[in-house]
Amino acid sequence: MVASARVQKLLRRYKLQTSDRRRVDYPPDPGAGGMEPEESGGRRGRGGELTSFSPLPSELVFGYGLRVMSMHSGLNMLQPGYRGMSAEVCGFSVALHADLREKYGLSCLTTTARTPRETQHFGRNQSRGRTGADGAAGRRRAAQQPALRRGSIRKGEKLGGKLKSPKERGMTGTGLDGVVLHDLSSSRNFSETRGGVDGAAKLPPSVILGEPGSVDGAHQASSSDFVPKCDIIGKDALSALHRAGSQQCRQEIANIVCQHQAGQLMPDALPQFCPQLGVSNQVQAVGELDNSLSGVQNPVRVAFVLMVHGRAERQLKRLIKAIYHRDHYYYIHVDQRSSYLHREVLQIAQQYPNIRATPWRMVTIWGGASLLKAYLHSMQDLLSMQDWKWDFFINLSATDFPTRTNDELVAFLSQQRDKNFLKSHGRENARFIKKQGLDRLFHECDNHMWRLGERSIPEGLEVSGGSDWFALTRRFVEYVINSQNDLVLGLKQFYSYALLPAESFFHTVLGNSHMCDTLVDNNLRVTNWNRKLGCKCQYKHIVDWCGCSPNDFKPQDLIRIQQLTRPTFFARKFESTVNQEAIDILDTHLYGQYAPGTVAIKAYWESLFEQLDGMSSLSDVALTAYTSFFRLGLKNLATVQSNAEACRFEPVGYPLSVHLYFYDDRFQGYLVRQEVQAVDSKVRETLEMWAVPQATLVVESNVKEFERLKNLEIGTEWDPKERIFRNFGGVIGPLNEPLAVQKWARGPNLTATIVWIDPALVVAASYDITVDVDAEYTQYKPPLQRPLRPGTWTVRVLKQWERVAEVRFLVMPLTFKDKKPLRQEEDSWLHAGPPGNLYLEQSFQQLSSVLKLPPQEPAMQEAQRKAQLVGQPLEAWVDSSIGTFWVTGDMCATQTSSCPAMGPCSKTSWSSLSPDPKSELGPVKSDGRIR
Repeated sequence: MVASARVQKLLRRYKLQTSDRRRVDYPPDPGAGGMEPEESGGRRGRGGELTSFSPLPSELVFGYGLRVMSMHSGLNMLQPGYRGMSAEVCGFSVALHADLREKYGLSCLTTTARTPRETQHFGRNQSRGRTGADGAAGRRRAAQQPALRRGSIRKGEKLGGKLKSPKERGMTGTGLDGVVLHDLSSSRNFSETRGGVDGAAKLPPSVILGEPGSVDGAHQASSSDFVPKCDIIGKDALSALHRAGSQQCRQEIANIVCQHQAGQLMPDALPQFCPQLGVSNQVQAVGELDNSLSGVQNPVRVAFVLMVHGRAERQLKRLIKAIYHRDHYYYIHVDQRSSYLHREVLQIAQQYPNIRATPWRMVTIWGGASLLKAYLHSMQDLLSMQDWKWDFFINLSATDFPTRTNDELVAFLSQQRDKNFLKSHGRENARFIKKQGLDRLFHECDNHMWRLGERSIPEGLEVSGGSDWFALTRRFVEYVINSQNDLVLGLKQFYSYALLPAESFFHTVLGNSHMCDTLVDNNLRVTNWNRKLGCKCQYKHIVDWCGCSPNDFKPQDLIRIQQLTRPTFFARKFESTVNQEAIDILDTHLYGQYAPGTVAIKAYWESLFEQLDGMSSLSDVALTAYTSFFRLGLKNLATVQSNAEACRFEPVGYPLSVHLYFYDDRFQGYLVRQEVQAVDSKVRETLEMWAVPQATLVVESNVKEFERLKNLEIGTEWDPKERIFRNFGGVIGPLNEPLAVQKWARGPNLTATIVWIDPALVVAASYDITVDVDAEYTQYKPPLQRPLRPGTWTVRVLKQWERVAEVRFLVMPLTFKDKKPLRQEEDSWLHAGPPGNLYLEQSFQQLSSVLKLPPQEPAMQEAQRKAQLVGQPLEAWVDSSIGTFWVTGDMCATQTSSCPAMGPCSKTSWSSLSPDPKSELGPVKSDGRIR
């Protein structure tokens, strides 16, 4: 289809506006979301709610005192701690001394000082420098950022070279700044981001090069599939059009921008009905609360609206068990992407008449307008339910937990039955508007919030906001849903195109309405904010802005709840995969301990896969791992029971379910359930097996300052907020991007060398890190070219080339490609390693002698032989490799087994089918409760 003249003109304008600076500039101190209540006790981040963007991608923002000083092949070109001007060498940001530039003839060096936002990373076009104050600030900030260098350079050689495109390399590539090159998934929000494994079929969402809103490296969407109704002139809108993946999304963006440019989208002014602006009530302190229901007449009833997603079904049940009362109502919305959890919620709703699941489902992304739409839809539903007589609307998530009993909550709300509880930011409104992005136009499509330009706040409007957790009266909810006045209708329109609208919409409606005197500046809950860890711009693949998230509660954080003087009844966040003990403490405090001898108090299971999810939900590396675990379990059973023919089984089909298993807040392994067939009788049974990971870390003793090193771990899906790998089992395939994390105790500053060695003894990467005195964690993801060679990898920590610590990890060979058995001709490249055996653009092989590695040729020949394996020989290689790193702990049967040594899963403590009283929902007791 030939583009129209208007589209061609649009593209020309876009290229002109982006040729000079190939990205969207953000406000000097942008941010949104996850605002911290003033009384939450959390640490303030730069005096505001939102962090500014880092000049480097998240993979290179180390924090905690880590700087990567160099990537080398035996040459330390920069001294540790050197502070040089940030310079660009052939598009690669480094800190480089002028003498070295002259010595090595670096003719492609750009020495113009840059601010962090102007510093271009590998693979980007160079932009003009900036001088003056901005340039000085850029030099100061650049000096504080990690400076990355490549391998050894012979005198006279130029440092640089063009990074090959994915097409040139025949794969999804990475730039040397560690950023995954953009693909169509980069503006999507995937639901299955957890689950312990990732692989070829499910690469993590790409990080957009540069800051959120950048067009560097973005998918070059075709603009000839729609015709805008106007000449689009704003750079934000042009950038969004350029990056949006679907034709429908681009059409929506174009239509909205045209309406906005014509002044037809936003209200110019809105009426003010509050007789006294800024009215806010305060409630009594905790010590003054009357928590007795004895004197309460007509106690209030609460409609709890739960917005849930993910797979933590047991934690959700535990929350329901803690807040349930027969006089309240529970309306549960499950994210459209969380089918497993939706099936579980439907089963819960069948057990209790006052629990219902929404008949509709939405994708509610972080910061999106969809969350506000879901709340409004839920409110409308609740008002239409004639059999539910509720007085208050309280929203919760599955990561919340009560801090006070139901009687205390009802007594408090009954005394405050005409009040609306909303926590405000407590700061100057103009600053809040800027930080929250309310003066910017946003639109949600393709599961992404696109920034489309600037807009004005309607005249006469007093904007407020803060937390998106609240307790609202039925009277106010009826006003929000049913009112047809200009204020409510205008604000619904205004917030349909706002970032994080749920954090401001209800505050602003109430504060400008005739009910403004019912506002209480308290959301009745405490949030565990830690700005140092929680503000990592972790949602930039979902939204063109930067925000923060609270941390999970751990036992040492619970003191925050006790220290508060304002009434609170709920706390967040809690995650049983991170720390279940904090939930146990609160649960015991509220309702007492379970009876002595109660099982599974310290155990936690979470589903990774169920048969109804479909095989498409599994990655190839996950399917390879799970089927291998089960084969190993059957082989181990046959070996142990060598004299019992009834204990010889062969697997049938694919796994039926997979669970993560934790005990005492420690990951214990995977539980795989699958159907089997007895070799002799051909009778079929269903067994569950337990695969237990084995530690491989070796730490040398008596290495002076390196006694600080407490752990060295390799994995994927690193969560910098909770400082854990979400890929709990460390299952890694050839197309994954592993990351090395070191944990440190306090101690003297030190510099360490990190070396990665592949199974064929290829030195894949080598770099130095500097660890500051108070560093707790250091982490770095070397941008290794894929596919990684399958087999046992080694990562060493060295002090002056002497080993301090070493950890081995497995890059798993794949038995499946696109869920089908691997084929030799089409798929052998997956096991062949990177082209030319180069993981980076320069070889580090000259370090072999320094590292005292064995001769490489035998290892390389063996790796090349294994790369051609398919069928049963390939399965044997996979099982042998996995057997080095995993042990099959035990097996059980779902029904009575023909194998006499096989116990029932219902009586096996580790099994996902064993009793879990703390997460089981039983009958309603005489007091109206379940717990």
